[in-house]
Amino acid sequence: MIKIGIIGGSGYTGGELIRILLNHRQVKLDFVYSTTRAGKKISTAHPDLLGITNMNFTGNVDLNIDLVFLCLGHGNSTKFLNAHLFSTSTKIIDLSNDFRLQADASLGKKKFIYGLPETNRSKIQKANYIANPGCFATAIQLALLPLAKEGALNNDVHINAVTGSTGAGVRPSATTHFSWRNNNASWYKPFTHQHLGEINESLTTLQNNTGALFFLPNRGNFTRGILATAYTSFKGSVSEAIKLYNDFYAGAEFTQITEEPIHLKQVVNTNQCHIHLHKHKDTLLITSAIDNLLKGASGQAVQNMNLMFDLEEGMGLQLKASAF
Repeated sequence: MIKIGIIGGSGYTGGELIRILLNHRQVKLDFVYSTTRAGKKISTAHPDLLGITNMNFTGNVDLNIDLVFLCLGHGNSTKFLNAHLFSTSTKIIDLSNDFRLQADASLGKKKFIYGLPETNRSKIQKANYIANPGCFATAIQLALLPLAKEGALNNDVHINAVTGSTGAGVRPSATTHFSWRNNNASWYKPFTHQHLGEINESLTTLQNNTGALFFLPNRGNFTRGILATAYTSFKGSVSEAIKLYNDFYAGAEFTQITEEPIHLKQVVNTNQCHIHLHKHKDTLLITSAIDNLLKGASGQAVQNMNLMFDLEEGMGLQLKASAF
């Protein structure tokens, strides 16, 4: 059994990891670390786990654990790793943005590999340290990478994506509490979102010179999920585009191309990314949908763990969406 630790287990991504790992047949969840809830039952932060686990949060860390997931706020993973020197045999998957960019990917002797399985599977399988992709970045990269491989991102790409309130984390803010978010919609960080850096780095590994990305993120009045639309010029037919995408994702267990228009509910509570293609005159519209907490965070992190330990890629991740 693989002994697992979670650092920062009281938030949304930590909770999703706990739920997945408690049901993973090759894993023993050894500890869940929290500075704010040490000594308290995990179910005090995640009430749905009442009766599922009697584990407590802890303030102690096993530095010789097989693998540790870091579910900390951005900038805090580096501080934590500098303060806690894990064994050289301990594998690390970080869910923050601390190590996603190539310029930030090293911490001492630790070299973090970008953990997007659809493009980096072979590197992930050999890696000890993984930088898990961001949620918007996952949805947008999966929508655009096949075009980059074809060298077809030669014009500007306009992207509009809406995310649920869980994307902002568990700590309340002015734009996440119910009274503000309910029956409301708004954009934020127009054209400057932090995930653009990792998106551009991934695209340029497949196509050196791409058109500019104009990304407008939006807050939705729902809790989880991302629906992203991107459009750009494309010379081929929609059937040629569909073949291009099917070929690119032929070995991808969790990325599906469909000829039917998609919606959020078909992917929420799953580790799936669904993609739909539509052509209007010379413009190709790509729509992608993911669950921001699963394929956009904790589910993808477990997918990476499975690859690192030579397990079935989808082990523990056959989660079901609801039709309603």
